[in-house]
Amino acid sequence: MRLTARSRPAGAVLTGVLAAGLACALLPPSPAAAGDGAGPGAGAVRIHDIQGHTRISPLAGQRVSGVTGIVTGVRDYGARGFWMQDPVGDGDRRTSEGLFVYTGSAPGVEPGDEVSVAGTVTEYYDGGEEAGGQSVTQLSSPAVTVLSTGNPLPEPVMLTADAVPDAYAPPGDPARGGSIEDRTLRPGVWALDLYESLEGMNTAVADARVVGPSTEYHELWVTVDPDENPSARGGTVYGSYHSPNPARLKIESLTPVAEHPFPVANVGDVLTGVTSGPLDYDGFGGYLLAARELGEVTAGGLAPEATRPQRRDELAVATYNVENLHPGDDPEKFARLAAGVVDHLASPDIVALEEIQDNSGPEDDGTVAAGETLRLLTEAIAAAGGPRYEWRVIDPVDGQDGGQPGGNIRNAFLFNPARVSFTDRPGGDATTATEVERRHGRAALSVSPGRVAPGDEAWRDSRKPLAGEFTFRGETVFVIAVHFASKGGDEPLYGRHQPPARPSEEQRLAQAEAVRGFVGEILRAQRDADVVVLGDVNDFEFSATTRALTAGGALRPAAYALPADERYTYVFEGNSQVLDQTLVSPSIRRFDYDIVHVNAEFAGQASDHDPQVLRFTP
Repeated sequence: MRLTARSRPAGAVLTGVLAAGLACALLPPSPAAAGDGAGPGAGAVRIHDIQGHTRISPLAGQRVSGVTGIVTGVRDYGARGFWMQDPVGDGDRRTSEGLFVYTGSAPGVEPGDEVSVAGTVTEYYDGGEEAGGQSVTQLSSPAVTVLSTGNPLPEPVMLTADAVPDAYAPPGDPARGGSIEDRTLRPGVWALDLYESLEGMNTAVADARVVGPSTEYHELWVTVDPDENPSARGGTVYGSYHSPNPARLKIESLTPVAEHPFPVANVGDVLTGVTSGPLDYDGFGGYLLAARELGEVTAGGLAPEATRPQRRDELAVATYNVENLHPGDDPEKFARLAAGVVDHLASPDIVALEEIQDNSGPEDDGTVAAGETLRLLTEAIAAAGGPRYEWRVIDPVDGQDGGQPGGNIRNAFLFNPARVSFTDRPGGDATTATEVERRHGRAALSVSPGRVAPGDEAWRDSRKPLAGEFTFRGETVFVIAVHFASKGGDEPLYGRHQPPARPSEEQRLAQAEAVRGFVGEILRAQRDADVVVLGDVNDFEFSATTRALTAGGALRPAAYALPADERYTYVFEGNSQVLDQTLVSPSIRRFDYDIVHVNAEFAGQASDHDPQVLRFTP
């Protein structure tokens, strides 16, 4: 289960307050009493005093009283509480005039209520401080007095392209591990500072382009800048570490789904009208607009793509991450994946699959064979009008390849025997490495299919590459299917450390070097060998991982053959980005490469990845 800020996970941290005693006392309208929640008095603490000029409240850990404001939003589920805002403010754009009050139970207030609150100032880290996210300044253990009702809400701050700085994040303090928490906010310079300066305040977007589809967690992503690195299909391309698209913003709704279903939205749709509510922050996307009023989704008409069929003399090699596929999945998933292969990928000659689970799926029962999973998929493809693919796979050692516990994900090959033949050389298993040999003056694999260096430390708790030797029209082609280590453990783009740390990259670098070394062995045995490396690299085309794969010129990424606005296989937090890649050896001089957008941009997905296909004449 994914945790959100609403769920108050056990790993979350409240600084400056003990965990006990987070009860809310709701008091009726009454005159102020010294030290209680009612009525602002001379020298009373105001919201901007609590928020201060930095991300951490100058009053963190202190008990305050007489904090007044107008209720601008109520969350009566999950992490229950409400937002309040000072309608007057201090005129300093660095200090937010909004604040979340964590009640832990039904808040008992409504938008438009004027309230006075006493509580303890805390900093809440969604997911815990170790996750690297920023904190939300809030009042905990509150005593709330309603002073009046039916007041007009403060005018929302409209977020527009002109309002959001192009520069994303201030540089972190090296003395504090890159933290930006103590930096004085500069909302006119840095986008993250602008959002922080509006934390808890009533904000709004209007007619915003959807750049991340709606999800099962009832969220979607928009950009408030129509010209922000647009993709060819309406998204927002993440093209470098230095341009993370600061105008992106997550949208959630404060209205329970049972009362009003969250809209279904695809990339390229428009969230029309005005969407307004408090600006919040969580550990799964950063700053978000908690919509009190949610606009309507206007469809942009985006449709799944279909690539052209390969010509008779072209070999088509595709890759598809099928997202934890196992026999227990709904038949509809198999049917949709099959349609993707047949109708959208035009039945490639070879398909490298990632995330094929064993026959018992996530049940951790010692099963490692995946024949039933592959049988169901190939039968679904045949039923959809595609070829009757054969498959080659090597089962992993139980629990040694990472992924969903019990699932034993692995890479696998499908191939169309009417077009391609597979060179079977026995002896391949989970722990035996395939080696490069020279036979009759040509490169060959000692075992095929075989795993690449499965004993190398680079593949600890990660999927091992699967290498196979294929023949097409009398020519040998080496295909290596990869699925590198995930980005789990990396700090978020919107975190409190800037630039964010990427510790997972270390393992992917080692994996890239191992694969590049293996390809180098093939090319030393046969300089003009045709080699295709493809799969879920879990890293960007501009990353150090890709540079490691391509160092020395043994491989080149096909992604750069596409225009920049078409380079993406995955949509994450509103960023259309490359995670899946295809790389080719120097002998493959001319090729046609296509990323086929059928999943990542859509609310209804057969997988969270888009497949890709490479066509060339060996």
